Amino acid sequence: MSEIKRAMILAAGLGTRMAPLTLQKPKPLIELNGKPLIDHCIDRLVCNGINYIVVNVHYLADQIIAHIEQRRARDKNVTFVISDERDEILESGGGIARALSLFEGEPFFTYNSDSLWVEGMGSAIARMKTRWDSQVMDALMLLGACTTAVGYDGSGDFQMDSLGTLKRRAEMNLAPFVWTGLQIVHPRLFDGAPTGRFSINPLWDKAKEEGRLYGMRLDGVWIHVGTPQGLEDAENFLRDLALEP
Repeated sequence: MSEIKRAMILAAGLGTRMAPLTLQKPKPLIELNGKPLIDHCIDRLVCNGINYIVVNVHYLADQIIAHIEQRRARDKNVTFVISDERDEILESGGGIARALSLFEGEPFFTYNSDSLWVEGMGSAIARMKTRWDSQVMDALMLLGACTTAVGYDGSGDFQMDSLGTLKRRAEMNLAPFVWTGLQIVHPRLFDGAPTGRFSINPLWDKAKEEGRLYGMRLDGVWIHVGTPQGLEDAENFLRDLALEP
């Protein structure tokens, strides 16, 4: 089985919940501990052997494109590709679908640019690579424990058994795990998907029904930087730990 070396960073969102910080700067360029959020993502991917990174853009796209040009000049061994979505908002599913041909039928990571974590034992990305099995999986999601998450106050997304099989949270209930924004997907997850703007959620549900949606628990602390308060919480948490995500 070939090692996964490609990834897509989702950076096209409007960042409305991060306003007013995003009125003149896209959320992926908001700084955490003096470093843009997107650079936290890029650095983590590159440190784990990813050498082909697609970045989708829509809101204030020119700023992100200019930043990726700087990274391209610095990271000579990494191929950066811009997936331009300035013509329309495509959401999570539509954005990945537009860039799908860039991955040439091979599985790849997708990574939300506002999602970070503090590692526990070893590397979560390395563990995901080892856990991934293209024969039985269409998607493998990294899940964080709701009880320890920073910047998250939701009800959770999934229940997960010892084999990594997932079950959606029932309405009005709580679930112990939340999706961290990182996953490995196989392009066949998008077989039969609609065109244009759509969410990836129905594709996950289809994969779950077919027994091809799996999860893996993060050994560490997930940090969601979705609002100005979430950014402040993340800064304080990392300062107290004296750690980089």
